[in-house]
Amino acid sequence: MSPEFLTAGMFATLILFIVLGLPLAYSLAGTAVIYGLIENGFNVDGLLGFFINNAWGTMNNFVLVAVPLFILMAQLLDRAKISDALFEALYVVMGKIKGGLGLAVIFVCVILAATTGIVGASVVGMALLAGPKLLEKGYNKKLTAGLICSGGTLGILIPPSIMLVVYGGLTGLKETSVGALFAAAILPGLLLAMLYMVFVFIMCQVKPAYGPPISREEASGYSARQKMWMVIKSMIPPLVLIFAVMGTILAGIATPSEAAGVGVFGAAILAIARGNLNWTVIFESCKATLRTTSMVMILVLFGNLFSATFLFVGGGDVITDLLIGGELHPAMVMFIMLFAIFLLGMFIDWVAILLVCLPVYMPICMELGFDPLWFSMLICIVLQTSFLTPPFGYALFYFAGAAPAGKYEMMDIYKGVLPFVALQAIGVLVCILIPAIITYIPNVIFK
Repeated sequence: MSPEFLTAGMFATLILFIVLGLPLAYSLAGTAVIYGLIENGFNVDGLLGFFINNAWGTMNNFVLVAVPLFILMAQLLDRAKISDALFEALYVVMGKIKGGLGLAVIFVCVILAATTGIVGASVVGMALLAGPKLLEKGYNKKLTAGLICSGGTLGILIPPSIMLVVYGGLTGLKETSVGALFAAAILPGLLLAMLYMVFVFIMCQVKPAYGPPISREEASGYSARQKMWMVIKSMIPPLVLIFAVMGTILAGIATPSEAAGVGVFGAAILAIARGNLNWTVIFESCKATLRTTSMVMILVLFGNLFSATFLFVGGGDVITDLLIGGELHPAMVMFIMLFAIFLLGMFIDWVAILLVCLPVYMPICMELGFDPLWFSMLICIVLQTSFLTPPFGYALFYFAGAAPAGKYEMMDIYKGVLPFVALQAIGVLVCILIPAIITYIPNVIFK
């Protein structure tokens, strides 16, 4: 069969399996088996050897050791409740501003992103901590859903990020090492947070009913010195942990895996300091880490089988010829690739998107002369929208499960996140027009 037919067939079969409700990992593996057998003439032994070699190469990637360690760090920090004290301090300091509590939520989400890197932990944590308070103070429920969901998704971009660890492990390029990706993601992550905060602030100035300030009595119950001390005291633990993890990576002192180990140790110390570490917490944290790591790793394994088979049947050449052979302008090719990732993000997991798209996209990136790090970060920013875009954005369901009972319908959450999806698109455009937002810090540190 022709490579064009097999390429179209692989995508059609994968979509069919997903529509039928089969688990994504098994859909990827099943598609790989079917088309691998077709391409090699139904030589089962040959295909088995091909899959074994591919699986060994995938699991022998030591960068992926950082994945369970960063997940464990996030689980311990979630149970240590370090965000509670920070939000309470910012509640007092910023609450008297219109939209101030919304700004406080996004600020706390940035800190959570820089310490945990897990979207589920950030969204659920802020939905439980801040969601009821925002509604109690009269905040618009759609705005509340949008800012908590979007703020929580910063954890997938701002380092230490599991997505960046997986991305660096998959490419194997020096230009897109985990350390380089971590450095490149700092300013884009902060840019998105700033866009969210500006939007919330302006929206609450234009429509004060969307984000009313707290009462004068609540705001005046503390002196300026007390407020400052509350913020400083609540900021020190997460900042120390951020420095311990990110500082050691960017300074070249530790690899991502070693820094993740430092992060786990630091998270345990913070949990002990807050009196929240016991055998139950350790057991539940390890169990959650095992469950999440297993999910990520099985997707990585079976997704790699799909990618290897896709390249084996000639799919990579078909897509490359389609995009480059058509003599489209490089900017249009880039738009098509990023838009395809945006559409895929509405339906499938970011791990699967990376595994399917990276083997095809990176050769095209090199052929067109794009900076691999810059282009990779654009992909990662677009992938962040996969957590927000209806109908299957994970952050939407995390929030729906943790939000106050009976207060939200899914349509409220969908409507609430749409402005923030638009803000993410603006963020991507800014990073395209000003590449230094992505490349400046890596150039300073690594060159």
